[in-house]
This record gives sequence, structure tokens and C-alpha cells, in this order.
Amino acid sequence: MTDIFFDNHNLNDEKVFLKSTELLYFAYRDYIAWPDEVLKKYNFGRAHHRVIFFVNQNPGISVAELLALLNITKQSLSRVLSTLLDKRFISQKIGTRDRRKRLLNLTAKGEKLLFDVSECQKLQMVKACSEAGSVATEGFWKVLSKLINEKNKKDTINLTYK
Repeated sequence: MTDIFFDNHNLNDEKVFLKSTELLYFAYRDYIAWPDEVLKKYNFGRAHHRVIFFVNQNPGISVAELLALLNITKQSLSRVLSTLLDKRFISQKIGTRDRRKRLLNLTAKGEKLLFDVSECQKLQMVKACSEAGSVATEGFWKVLSKLINEKNKKDTINLTYK
């Protein structure tokens, strides 16, 4: 394992920006590589992964809440969600309190897909957080939280930290 140590005491804003963006890009590239390979087998893409991930994290989430969480258009979600519903990775039920709401849940087939897609990511993330330590992990979460657009932060936090 190669540890990277940074002298962050002498960094100006430009260097902080460049180094942080560089590392975020390369980390994301390697973090998403495994799911991309698994998703190809289903003719799915990253949008499908995001939908099944957040439906799993929020069982019974309404379509409107999922739209807000993902910050995408109805048209974009409709295409992806229709495929996941048609292929029975996600189930949809009418709300009991509000019959206008369509509530989403993963099916057993969807749970299996999510496991297959997330297995390697889980190992990567748990290993990285464990090796970095709890203080670094908390710092990582704080930085990521600060990168969430302020206008989206309240809805995002409410939907992801139940």
C-alpha cells in the first residue's frame, strides 16, 4: 500500500483546489470501475445504480422524493425507473395515506443486483476508512458534506441520514 502524505500547512487555495480535485477524480474513477463492469452485464448504467442504491437506502421512497434526492428531471428518472420496474428490480405501490404517491422498494432481484454492484465498493470503502482511521474518516465525511450544494443540502441530509 502506498500512503500519500501531504504538507498541507503551506498550501494556497489554488493548490488545495487542484490536489483535492485530482484525488477526488482518481478515487471516483477507481471506485466506480467495478460497478460499471457489473452493470454492463444488465445493459444498465450509473443512473440505474444510483436509483437502486437510494431506493434501498430509503425503502418506500416516493418518486417525488427520489427526484429531489437525485436532483434530476422526471424524464431522466422515468426512463431508468421504467426499465427497473419492467425488469422487476424495483416494485411500486400506491401510497396508503396519499394514493397519488408511488412508493418504491427493491425486490429480491433488485437486492441481488445491488449486492453484486456494491460488493467491491463496500470492500474498498471499509478498507480505506479503516486504514485512514476514524478521525480521517470523519474529516472525509465532513469535506464531502460541505461539497453538497447548499440549496440541496437540507433535502439531501433529511433523505440520507434517517
